[in-house]
Amino acid sequence: MVEAVFISRNEEETRRLACQLARLLPDPAVVALVGTLGAGKTRFVQGLAEGCGCDPSGVTSPTFVLIQEYVGSRPLYHFDAYRLKHVMEFIDLGAEEYFTRPGICAIEWADRVHEYLPDARVDVAIELMSADRRTIRIVARHPRFVECVESLHAL
Repeated sequence: MVEAVFISRNEEETRRLACQLARLLPDPAVVALVGTLGAGKTRFVQGLAEGCGCDPSGVTSPTFVLIQEYVGSRPLYHFDAYRLKHVMEFIDLGAEEYFTRPGICAIEWADRVHEYLPDARVDVAIELMSADRRTIRIVARHPRFVECVESLHAL
C-alpha cells in the first residue's frame, strides 16, 4: 500500500491532480472517493474525465441516476452511492461488471459500499481544511497501482 498526500488550493488544482492520475492508471481501474458534501469529489471526477479524454464539463454528480457513463479516448463510469438506501441497490446496478471493463470506475461516497468494492483499487479521500484548501490523500490498495500513485506530481 502506497499513499501520497496533496494540498489543493482551488478546484483547478484538484482537477489537474485527478487528470494526472487518470493518465497514469492502467485498465481497468476503480477509484473510490470519500469526503464530506462539497469536499470536491465531483471536481475530482471531472479531472478523471479530462484525463480519459472525456468532456469534463458534462460531468455532474450522478446522484439521481446513480451511474453515468462518459465516452472519450477511454471510458469513465461515474457512480454515486450517496442516495442509496441499501447496499443491495449498488449490487443491483451491476457494479461488479463495470469493475472489469476497460476504463476507470469512479465511485463517490465509496465508504457506503466499500465492502463491495474490489481490493484492487485506488482510494481518494478529500478533506476540507478551509473554504479554499483541501487535503487529498491518494492510496494505492494494490501493487498494480503503486507506480501510478508514486508518479503523481505535486500540485
